[in-house]
Amino acid sequence: MPKENPQAVAGAVHFNVEIASQQAHLFRLTLTILQPAPSQGLSLPVWIPGSYLLREFSKNLQNLRARQGRRELAASQIDKCSWSVVCDAAKPLVVTYDIYALDNSVRTAWLDASRGFFNGTSMFLRVEGQTDAPHQIDIVAPSSLKSWSLVTGLTPLDVSKSGFGSYQADNYDELVDCPVEMGEFWSGSFNACGITHRFVVAGASPSFDGARLLADTQKICEAEIKFWHGTGKSKPPFKSYLFMLNAVDDGYGGLEHRNSTALICNRKDLPRLALSSSSSSSPGKQSDGYTTLLGLISHEYFHTWNVKRLRPAEFTNYNYAAENYTQLLWFFEGFTSYYDDLLLRRANLIDDATYLKLLTKTINQVLQTPGRKLQSVAQASFDAWIKYYRQDENTPNATVSYYTKGSLVALCLDLTLRAEGKTTLDAVMRALWLRCRAGPMTEADLLTVLKSLTGRSYATELAVWVHSTDDMPLETLLLGAGVGVLHEPSQLAQALGLRVAEGTAVQIKNVLRGGAAESAGFAAGDEWYGIEVGSGKPRRGQAAPANSGWRISKLDDVALYAGIHTQVNALVARDKLLLSLPLSLPKAETTWRLVAREPKLVAGWLGG
Repeated sequence: MPKENPQAVAGAVHFNVEIASQQAHLFRLTLTILQPAPSQGLSLPVWIPGSYLLREFSKNLQNLRARQGRRELAASQIDKCSWSVVCDAAKPLVVTYDIYALDNSVRTAWLDASRGFFNGTSMFLRVEGQTDAPHQIDIVAPSSLKSWSLVTGLTPLDVSKSGFGSYQADNYDELVDCPVEMGEFWSGSFNACGITHRFVVAGASPSFDGARLLADTQKICEAEIKFWHGTGKSKPPFKSYLFMLNAVDDGYGGLEHRNSTALICNRKDLPRLALSSSSSSSPGKQSDGYTTLLGLISHEYFHTWNVKRLRPAEFTNYNYAAENYTQLLWFFEGFTSYYDDLLLRRANLIDDATYLKLLTKTINQVLQTPGRKLQSVAQASFDAWIKYYRQDENTPNATVSYYTKGSLVALCLDLTLRAEGKTTLDAVMRALWLRCRAGPMTEADLLTVLKSLTGRSYATELAVWVHSTDDMPLETLLLGAGVGVLHEPSQLAQALGLRVAEGTAVQIKNVLRGGAAESAGFAAGDEWYGIEVGSGKPRRGQAAPANSGWRISKLDDVALYAGIHTQVNALVARDKLLLSLPLSLPKAETTWRLVAREPKLVAGWLGG
């Protein structure tokens, strides 16, 4: 077993991290506690802040052993994620264990022959009684992988040019809030408002245009720093910042941290170099996928202020062993979702039309969610642990996203404030930052700031928009901001009340409450493979009888083969049983499309 670290800081907690086996996807950790308690408690978190689901990280911990010198000690398991070791408090306690790492997400840990990544909540045991003490971590460079490098937001103590070596954290919270990326990756850096930012990308294809990604991210960072701190003496709450992006064939997501973020995206959504002068893929052309990636970067960077510092009062001290409930995710996730695309516009990375297109998508997502009539966005925030992060076929009927509806709460509040002419939501956010001293806040703080800046109470608005299931005055407020709302025919899926996947047949993913499909008896999991149309004898000249059956593979086929008929039989397979469901084809629903009616008004809002 590894020896105790002779350079560990007295009274501190020390971890040594090695690669035990890339093929078996195992990290090996050695924990040294110089001054243990006589009955030393150890525990591994069950969740990671920013992702509100119990992920039970201890399921990946194995081969836990404890010793003092050469004496083996018993590590008694207390519950699913906690252990206790009875030991001599006068001698260092050494605990070794392995972590299985094969989750290619931003939340846990990954290790294979080409890349390593981990969040501290997946790896580092909490030393009960010493979580506020300094923590040191030594990450050992793999001897067989000379080309690997390492990056992290932790404070370096003694590291090599490749980044492996010793790092320090002031306490356990800081240790687990600084993920680690290792392997062969692209790296670049830029300066934003005097702060050094580094961007590393793993898994990029040869066509990746790193210079463009850096330039665009720099614009985002400068826009957000100026949003929070203006151009005065106020400085960002970090000395440097690190973006870690994992490009994969199919994936999307991000997780915020105090001075870094872990991101994952589709490889094809990265900006691309022009392959030749005749290439149809111009480097100046921005794909929808790349716009989505920039929105993700903007979102996670905004969280550096809004949730990592300014945060729910319930998150003042994290409880890593259980759910941490709050009704404020509509503010911390929803308002961040409002500003992520808006700040892309203010950074001149998208134009007004593109922004309105993105906002249109958000509005339609909310309006097409029956659950918005059942659960308020405050309740949805509280229930994130069991609903938003545990989605199933009934999720759209049972809850509403605090990301999307929360962003519309921010929209309504911002447009109301601008219409009244006394302040804006931008000013409200900055005032909250100062009032709460970049720390815990409550809804009462928001109401206090609103009244201070406007002279009136906004309790009624928040009661309706946040704590009820009533719809918000979106159309009225948008018209007042110079935005027109066009009501256009929707896709058939919305009219039927379905969410589907199309292939050789139409796979039913969700059946929405109150729709025609629900009335017909559709169920999630059904395979819709055909329709029967009409009745009676065939007419002269027809290629098929009037009561013919038709094979379908996409929803558009339904309109094609139903023709003028409004009643059909839907042929579905459920658990291998063939069913015929009588389906009434409804009149088309409408969907929103936003357009700039008064460009000067719109520019005044979107330009800040």
